[in-house]
Amino acid sequence: MSEEELNGAERVDELLKTAVSKMGGQERPGQHEMARKVIESFEQGGHLLVQAGTGTGKSLGYLVPSIYHSLTAEKPIIISTATLALQSQIVGRDLPRLLKHLEPDLPREVDAVLLKGRSNYVCQHKLEGGYPEEPGDALFEWVDGGAAAPHQAASPTSQLGQEIVRLREWAENTDTGDRDELIPGVSDKAWRQVSVSALECLGAQKCPVAEACFSEVARKKAAEADIVVTNHALLAISAFEGLAVLPEFDTVVIDEAHELQDRVTNSVTKPLSVATIAAAASAARKHAKVIVEPLERANRVFEASVSNVSDGLLIRGVTDEQREALTMVREAARVVASDIKIDANAADGAMQMAKSQVLYVIEQAERLLEASPQYDVVWAARPREFVPGSGYQTAAEDSPAVLYVAPLSVGIQLREGLFEDRTVVLTSATLAIGAAFDNAAGSLGLRGEGAPSWSGIDVGSPFDYAKQGVLYVAKHLDAPTRDVNPRTYDEIERLINASEGGTLALFSSRRAADEAAAELRKRVDYKILCQGESSMKALVEEFSENEATCLFGTMSLWQGVDVPGTSCRLVIIDRIPFPRPDEPLIKARSQDVDRRGGSGFMDVSVSSAAIKLAQGAGRLIRSSDDRGVVAILDSRLVSRRYGGFIKASLPPMWSTTDPDVVTGVLKRLAAAAKY
Repeated sequence: MSEEELNGAERVDELLKTAVSKMGGQERPGQHEMARKVIESFEQGGHLLVQAGTGTGKSLGYLVPSIYHSLTAEKPIIISTATLALQSQIVGRDLPRLLKHLEPDLPREVDAVLLKGRSNYVCQHKLEGGYPEEPGDALFEWVDGGAAAPHQAASPTSQLGQEIVRLREWAENTDTGDRDELIPGVSDKAWRQVSVSALECLGAQKCPVAEACFSEVARKKAAEADIVVTNHALLAISAFEGLAVLPEFDTVVIDEAHELQDRVTNSVTKPLSVATIAAAASAARKHAKVIVEPLERANRVFEASVSNVSDGLLIRGVTDEQREALTMVREAARVVASDIKIDANAADGAMQMAKSQVLYVIEQAERLLEASPQYDVVWAARPREFVPGSGYQTAAEDSPAVLYVAPLSVGIQLREGLFEDRTVVLTSATLAIGAAFDNAAGSLGLRGEGAPSWSGIDVGSPFDYAKQGVLYVAKHLDAPTRDVNPRTYDEIERLINASEGGTLALFSSRRAADEAAAELRKRVDYKILCQGESSMKALVEEFSENEATCLFGTMSLWQGVDVPGTSCRLVIIDRIPFPRPDEPLIKARSQDVDRRGGSGFMDVSVSSAAIKLAQGAGRLIRSSDDRGVVAILDSRLVSRRYGGFIKASLPPMWSTTDPDVVTGVLKRLAAAAKY
């Protein structure tokens, strides 16, 4: 059959074979099945969910059909990831290698570019003094629900001052202005000295350096590219707010799709606080010279309305007192915004910055006032303060509460803003529970009345999990509680000693990881690294290079570690990673499912835990030569009815609850690692 007679699936199959052969890889049936299904979805329409287990090579499974389809597509193909690590891998490694090997077989070159949010790029106008050097404020330095500490001037000899000096030197010479190209990186506070948010940006019409603007250049390249790699947050802004942050597109691939719901929710969830309003008023007075006393008075009323509010879910939305205060804040802020007169021909960064903060206050006040219990979740939370010497945060009980509003479900907005009139492929190593995609589809708006059609496939994994891995559940331990059971540390000690190191220990909280590391360092002779003690890259590199080292950490390690070989032969998971039941969004979504006749606990908490546990267990077997043990120190996996449901999401490893059996396995693995 001539090349002209091949259909899309056959042509993609040939291109994939060529790419794998030239890159020295192995043929993987699941990868070919995935590639064929993806190109069929592109060409025929319809949404596709693909679960592609570890080792499938899912990146090639969607990149090859994306390259092929982009040759004739009228609009760019969007590829969206949840993490910067995968984004960098695709743009910096996977796509360049693929295109290098495939372009001799393609009719023309394929242009692939990276596009991020505006604040990820250096603002040259700010670099040249077009914006004031603002102190850190509550609006733009919000971290974990708490405002940043008051600004203090950075001397050239301080760590912040040194970061700023190095950052400015780099910014003068960079070709892209992309923050991720600055190595080593700098703190958020330092980066704010050379970047602006989308609200603060003057826009291409006003900015005197618009032609050289790194962000504008990136957007122009994206509009002309064949493939645009971006992140879930930018995709969410496009879907929810209808802003032209991405070029027009009708085909999108979403990798790390199990993260999409949370990433989208986070991107549209913002706080309104007394500190935020005060910062907006201060900026308007200082830079726009407008009257702000009515806004400050309204803020004092708002402060009174949130000072005695308990943290947690506000089931009926804001109270009458808060509603009155928010109305005052909104109206006063509207007057301030209208008084800020920015000359259409002036490039006044200070005025734009001030106005952007006031507009933020208006937007958030309106969102809180218009929130509906049927569609939105409103809650209060105290700002969090660092406890000196501990590295932990605690709620500032004497501070006024911060109000948050978030959508109860992002499904409807995604259905209307993303899935409508487009073809969307969603993929992840953990997208289904058992053989069912229903939970993932439902959370993304693909189930229910009026939902678009979709199909789901599981292309499996090339690994023989039953022979390569052992799943050990510590059935003899009591179910975990808030306080650590001393027997849990005994179990970790026994497992590490049997394995002679080579252990990745994953914990449900940062505090649990730190305390376990401190305790086990007293008990075992093997080196224990702990998340937070160095950069993640440095920790993982040291762990992978020393087969007797252990690495303790929390959620980012559950998904971000890829250490094939004998350095990681034991993965310990302290407990089933249930979300906190008092977390407002989880609580509200569970209650909503219960009201509709379902089980909120199963559909929300258990389903979330199953996906996260599968991600954690997936750290063990990363290649066909890997052998090891996943040890889950939570007896509920075998003692509770929901345990079987959760276990169905895990790789199908041989399982045991016998401590002596697993000790024997680990000793044999440790012996093999020495040779």
